[in-house]
Amino acid sequence: MDELHHIAQKLDREDPLGQFREHFHIPLNDDGTQLHYFCGHSLGLQPKASAQAVQKELDAWRQLAVRGHFEGDSPWLEYNRALCQPLSELTGALPSELVVMNTLTVNLPLLMVTFFRPGRNRRKIVVEKHAFPSDRYAVESQLRFHGLDPAECLVELEPEPGQHIIEESALEEYLDSHGEQVALVLWPGVQYVSGQAFDLARVAAAARKAGAKTGFDLAHAMGNLPVSLHDSGCNFAAWCHYKYLNSGPGAVAGCFVHERHHGVEGLQRFQGWWGNDAKSRFWMAPEFEAATGAEAWQLSNPPILAMAPLRSSLDIFQQAGMQALRQKSKAMTAWLEQGIRSHLDGVLEVLTPSDPERRGCQLSLRVRSGRHDGLQLFRYLQEHGVLADWREPDVIRVAPVPLYNCYQDCYALLHHINDWADATGTPARL
Repeated sequence: MDELHHIAQKLDREDPLGQFREHFHIPLNDDGTQLHYFCGHSLGLQPKASAQAVQKELDAWRQLAVRGHFEGDSPWLEYNRALCQPLSELTGALPSELVVMNTLTVNLPLLMVTFFRPGRNRRKIVVEKHAFPSDRYAVESQLRFHGLDPAECLVELEPEPGQHIIEESALEEYLDSHGEQVALVLWPGVQYVSGQAFDLARVAAAARKAGAKTGFDLAHAMGNLPVSLHDSGCNFAAWCHYKYLNSGPGAVAGCFVHERHHGVEGLQRFQGWWGNDAKSRFWMAPEFEAATGAEAWQLSNPPILAMAPLRSSLDIFQQAGMQALRQKSKAMTAWLEQGIRSHLDGVLEVLTPSDPERRGCQLSLRVRSGRHDGLQLFRYLQEHGVLADWREPDVIRVAPVPLYNCYQDCYALLHHINDWADATGTPARL
């Protein structure tokens, strides 16, 4: 383990992105040392610039009041568009295909109003088994809203027996056999329990071949993996900004609607005044004149104070560059995985695919001796300044985030797992 520590120190000294850790508030332990934080997949750390970004809008509110919509450094009327320009670099989308609004599980039903249009024969929605519960609830309620029975119309694809991941071929095979019954495929960018990343273009191609629409939930992918939404072939996507985009608990979310759906006559959507074209929005006319692009799916004026932290986070992403972050993510996650397999293979099973193209920075771990010991290890790590995430029934999730985690965080995780194994008499190697 000492040799691993020296290697971690050397890798941190050589890390060209290491300075970005200083842009974040790292939580402290009771003794004043920095916590080893591996929960960026649940809530990203706070950028130091966030408080200033929020204060700037508070000052504008205080000084300008209602005039802040049109005046000042960042007029609120254009605030969404100012976010969509840098966000387009992370999403591989045109700025006009993006809108920042609401929260993820609000946006999914709003988008399904448009893109889930069941017919007599085409009434099913396909999701992955063990989808994030909020997604499943949203899909179930959407089916019931249309008078459909989820027991018949909700299709859940799961891994083969004894496997942890769902091959894209399983979706392709199902759609080849039953595609004429499917109206929508709603698929994740990264499966939240296993950490498996999916080939989004392949998923969209399979759905399109079957005549179905495609939507992506990118909650665990956005800011974690480079994505190319415009070229992916999907119809829509939605995501949150409080995980890898570091915009605060319950942060305002994001949506993508492909430009081929912009300005289409007769397209169904729920309507609100902020979805009106900006040129006529303040005419207060009774007729709805849809904005150009994804903005047409907005309902109400955006929460500026909640959007300000996203602006500061996107500034950091622009400075670091998503490709450079991805390169570090691959290297650091691989180093951590190799440390587990080399030194702790008797303690932990890695559930996440080893192929770096099939995962982001998350590793999902299972203690080989069972759930009881898994919970014991999880609590031991907490007591020793390592914050991971527990998912029932038996998974510990860790995310070495390239913006603010370092190799010495990864070493600390390995070190404390090894100490726990020694203390409990768990053999470290198979």
